[in-house]
Amino acid sequence: MQLKTQTAVITGASTGIGRAIALAFAQQGANLILHAKSNQDQLSKTAELVQEHGVKCTTHLADLTCQQSREHFVQTVLASGLINIWVNNAGADILTNVNSDLNFSEKLQLLWEMDVQGTIEVCRLIGEPFTETGKRANAVILNMGWDQAETGQSGDSGQLFGTTKAAVIGYSRSLARTLAPHVRVNCLAPGWIQTAWGEQAPSHWDKRARRESLMQRWGSPEDVANAAVFAAAPTSSFITGQTIRINGGLNHEQIFPPQS
Repeated sequence: MQLKTQTAVITGASTGIGRAIALAFAQQGANLILHAKSNQDQLSKTAELVQEHGVKCTTHLADLTCQQSREHFVQTVLASGLINIWVNNAGADILTNVNSDLNFSEKLQLLWEMDVQGTIEVCRLIGEPFTETGKRANAVILNMGWDQAETGQSGDSGQLFGTTKAAVIGYSRSLARTLAPHVRVNCLAPGWIQTAWGEQAPSHWDKRARRESLMQRWGSPEDVANAAVFAAAPTSSFITGQTIRINGGLNHEQIFPPQS
């Protein structure tokens, strides 16, 4: 098992990609510390599924946009024992629920506070402890980007996610330099992944997602989870400062047919 003897923290683990990463890590033998902002019921469900694989698992609720809550969560987790892997998966949902009705500026503020500042502040809190861990064991930080942050995508969503996820990608590269050689930092960059929004997406979005992938399908949370296992495993000890795109081969050529 690739992650046997490892302990991993996964934020935003109540559903979707976070839950899939938790299950994939458990299948590979990792003990887990799972986080959610407020959804205890779904977080407990993730924990139940994880424990079926015979690994240890604890859960925590914390608002990572709140300094006091964030610091208490990180301090509590670090005090529990050696942590090898930290996955900053938690992010603001602006595509479903009541947040989808917010205006552009309100959505941008949510994304910035959670996806960007939340990720950065957590990384700054764990950087020094992880450096000490990395002097004697595997130490990995995985952040969550977006595959089109560097190519761009039209529309409000493209502008929102392009701005915030490009910031996460840029920060991750700088953090990798800062914490080298003891801590590896990589950024996962999913493409069209069929999470809650993808499952209810209008037909024109479904067609676009399939058209823009060389694999001609949506990605699944498990596709992202498998990439996370690869990036976190001690066997990937020479991989850091990278953005790993999980998008089936982004195919912009299909947006505008080639001219004869």
